[in-house]
Order: sequence, then structure tokens, then C-alpha cells
Amino acid sequence: MFFVRSASARDIATIRAVLVDTWRATYAPFYGAAKVEEIIAAWHSEAAIKANLERPGGEFLVADDGKLIGGVAFASYAPGTKTVSLHQLYVRPECQGLGIGRDLFAEIETCFPDAKSLSVEVDPGNEPAIGFYKAHGMAETGRTDNCGKNQSGIPGLILTKQLTM
Repeated sequence: MFFVRSASARDIATIRAVLVDTWRATYAPFYGAAKVEEIIAAWHSEAAIKANLERPGGEFLVADDGKLIGGVAFASYAPGTKTVSLHQLYVRPECQGLGIGRDLFAEIETCFPDAKSLSVEVDPGNEPAIGFYKAHGMAETGRTDNCGKNQSGIPGLILTKQLTM
């Protein structure tokens, strides 16, 4: 059984492994192996994960069963906009379907009590992710040409959920 907890510096290597495994399994069919490896190196390095762990207004969570980290989630809050941006929610391919994504998502929703909305950017071809987010109350509210990072050149859908206070 997995439980959700805050990530710490001791989790960085394992978080990276979750991100690498999940990105390779999910995005290689969309972008090709070379592009996925380029993105992994830029977005999911240990330095990038450490920076997110230390980011003011951020919350980094892991789903842990005591032996394995099965999933990760990272979100940040912009108080001026009252919006939480969900930057990462990934579950190891072999752990998908166990409720880990649901539990991480639910915890992120509670981490920012002043927030009024939660948004995420997702590749329009990632139908399992879109289905997951829609099943959890999110709806398409826009599109971007730079999904995930500024200047990424990756098209994406913007999904949003209103949060109750």
C-alpha cells in the first residue's frame, strides 16, 4: 500500500528514476527516443528536481510503500492569481492503475488552501492523462504552444479545475 508524503532531498535519485521511466514509456511514441532523452536531460536532471524541491510556493510529493516510490507530483502556487500549477504527476508504468495518481492528485488539491483553481498542461495525444484529469474534475480551458516549459515548442492542452475553499 502506498502512502503520500512530502519529498525530500534523499528522494531525488528515485524521483528522477520515476520521471525517466515514465517519460520513456509515455512520450517516446509521440516524440521519438532522441527527443525524449533530450527532454529528460533538461527537465528531469537531479539539479532540476532539487530546484523544484526548494522552490518557494512549491509542493513536491511522492507515493511511497516503504520499498518503492510509485509516483510523484509537483505543483506550485501563484498567490496573486490564486492558481496552482500542476507541473508533474507521474506514476511508474508498472504501478499505474493502483490509485497512486488519484491519491497524489487529491493531496495536491489540499496543499494550497487559498487557491481557487488548479491547472495542468498535457500533450493532446496523451489520451490516458487527459482521461485521468477529466475524471478528476478538470476541463479544457485553453491551449499552449509551449507545454511544460517556456520555448518547448510542444503543443499542449490546458486543463483547469475550480477548487472549493
